Amino acid sequence: MITLLAITGLGVLCLLFEIFNLRRFIVPFATIGLLAALGLTISTYDVPSSYFNNMVITDNFSVVFSSLFILLTTFLVAMSHEFYRDHPTKISDFVSIKIFLLAGAVAMVTFGNLAMFFLGLEVLSIALYILASSERLSLKSNEAGMKYFLMGAFASGIVLFGICLIYGATGSFEITEIYALSTSGLMPAWFFIGMALLTIGMLFKIAAVPFHFWAPDVYEGSPNLTAALMSTLTKVVAIAALYKLITGMESIVDYKFQILIVVISIASMVVGNIMALRQDNVKRMLAFSGVSHAGFMLMVFLSNSPSHGTLLYYAGAYALAGIAAFAVLIHVCEGKDNENIVNFNGLGKTNPFLAAMLTAALLSMGGIPIFSGFFAKFMLFTQTIQSGYLYVVIVAVLMSIVSIGYYFKLILAMYTKDAEETSRPVPMIYSAVAGIAILINILMGLFPSAIIDLL
Repeated sequence: MITLLAITGLGVLCLLFEIFNLRRFIVPFATIGLLAALGLTISTYDVPSSYFNNMVITDNFSVVFSSLFILLTTFLVAMSHEFYRDHPTKISDFVSIKIFLLAGAVAMVTFGNLAMFFLGLEVLSIALYILASSERLSLKSNEAGMKYFLMGAFASGIVLFGICLIYGATGSFEITEIYALSTSGLMPAWFFIGMALLTIGMLFKIAAVPFHFWAPDVYEGSPNLTAALMSTLTKVVAIAALYKLITGMESIVDYKFQILIVVISIASMVVGNIMALRQDNVKRMLAFSGVSHAGFMLMVFLSNSPSHGTLLYYAGAYALAGIAAFAVLIHVCEGKDNENIVNFNGLGKTNPFLAAMLTAALLSMGGIPIFSGFFAKFMLFTQTIQSGYLYVVIVAVLMSIVSIGYYFKLILAMYTKDAEETSRPVPMIYSAVAGIAILINILMGLFPSAIIDLL
């Protein structure tokens, strides 16, 4: 609860800075404030508590995932000053919206009541609609915002309908009461229909097949910093919230549900990787890569043992690599009207550090040692095999090999092609964000138990 209050208060203060014409202090203040909120959140670890009749529940799951969300938002906010330097009068709006979005994200993993969950989902979604269409003079941005708004509205409606059916079946919004009722084995059919609708709505946020069609177009049309937010923060928030919903309300994950997850997981991995091979636009490539990683993360639902730690590790590894990749993309494609792969030609010669950071990020996503992406996939595959789904792991391994193809297409462009323009000065913040994200990623790979043991 203290985290939600601190984050919301920080967003309000950023708006007040604009009123008092202190906009040049907004990003440093917001960054320091987020780090302070991170410290407050960590201080509540191993101190379970509940507030407002279980509307908000603080446990280790919510604390650890909230910490990850705050860390990712800190990176995104830190890059905001440089990214929005041509719109100084709007910097408070953009930063505050990101912070309010974070409040919604935290609510989506600290909820103890489905009403609180839906409130967090809507806060996050509305902020994303605004950010996607924030370049009002850009036709692509307007198109991205409209597409995401329409698809998101339908998904929110489906989630709300699912919550209504669950309430009709149980007479309660509290997940602890719903869980207790589900252990009786006497749940009516519409409870499972409600769970299915709830899952479908969240699969849209995760961009899993067949609910992924919005992702490539919205990523491409949105401002690059917003695309980074969607690709990293939004995706890990959605998968963490879905995991808490499923494990928190059903005593046993039904075998039919697992088979459905198998189909969606395999389809996401296959479609995401095959389509990514065909892309020349790097943002679209990363969008389809995100679809495939959604398929990987869905494999945690196939485990017979609790997979909290594995999900946290995979989400952290993927999100940190994504932040580093987008930090490089934002600089390389600055001032250009597209994010075509040719923009990265010769980057290894004109800017070796950024090229190295992007290479490391892509190798982590591809599952190459010593990066944490490798160990995340290894742990996920091990648990899935132990649960009897060997064929899913075989498909996952094959798709991991396929992913190396399009990741190396970009790496080869950086190191084997000639640059089409001379080197430009790199804002320090982009290099710092990329470097810190990759450093944390590597440390996670070297000390995986430090993360796994948190849950």
